[in-house]
Amino acid sequence: MKLPAEPLPQAPEWIAVDWGTTHLRATAMGPAGAIARAASTDGMGSLQPDQFEAALLALINPWLAAGRVTPVIACGMVGSRQGWAEAKYRPVPCMPAAPEALTRVAVKDPRISVQIAPGLSQASPADVMRGEETQIAGALALMPDFDGVICLPGTHSKWVHVSVGEVVSFQTFLTGELFALLSTQSVLRHSIAEAGFDAEAFDQALSDALSRPERIAAKLFSLRAEGLLAPAASPASAIAARSRLSGLLIGIELAASKPYWLGQPVTLIGAQALCDHYARALQAQGLNPTFLSASDCTLAGLSKLKGAL
Repeated sequence: MKLPAEPLPQAPEWIAVDWGTTHLRATAMGPAGAIARAASTDGMGSLQPDQFEAALLALINPWLAAGRVTPVIACGMVGSRQGWAEAKYRPVPCMPAAPEALTRVAVKDPRISVQIAPGLSQASPADVMRGEETQIAGALALMPDFDGVICLPGTHSKWVHVSVGEVVSFQTFLTGELFALLSTQSVLRHSIAEAGFDAEAFDQALSDALSRPERIAAKLFSLRAEGLLAPAASPASAIAARSRLSGLLIGIELAASKPYWLGQPVTLIGAQALCDHYARALQAQGLNPTFLSASDCTLAGLSKLKGAL
């Protein structure tokens, strides 16, 4: 899938790039903000180091002008060890965005200059993030006085303690990846619907996992057993199983991350549908989380980096 760039009346001031494992998203920026967007599936995971410049140019070429250098600031897995150029991690506690730590990439095309934002690291317990730090910087630009916890649900969900504009500590959970593996590659795949949501099934599984997280392996197999013992399989039961799986996995994540969210203001950053599940789970614990769009936060974070240069 590709959303190609269209020619603009004049070249953008700079280009913001969100470059993950499976996607490449570019935003042409003018004096007042975004003026055009383009995207492709040329993610880091499908490219060799010598293919990144060509992939970027294939997407943004209509925005570039001869005789003019357009700055490009990128974040995400493009800066990983397997990416275009490794942007070293910065240890916490620290500010989420550091313009002085941007990594400049050597390019052949004279119409662009490219810099990549570094990720963040934590020594104990060992943890890393890459891309989320830019979203956190954007969230703090949108909420300048925020002190509390930012949760970024996703393939690798992150809970981040933020205070006085700094990332103090964070913890990553494999919740999204576990859900994908269990629902598509384990024995549970025979019982799990591809889509759909059953609120009651989710709520019950969430409660079970929070109250007895040590029983997670047994509870997971029960999803398969229930499917086998039911009088007849139905789409509704498969949707309920999918929702219970989600509730169980989010439940054990909340049980483990309780030191982060208990008694704290929480902001969720991510896709609306997934954040809705986390918001429902947190509301059941008496919290009232706020929500920010991941794309809005990414763009605000990259803009903060550009504005400080």
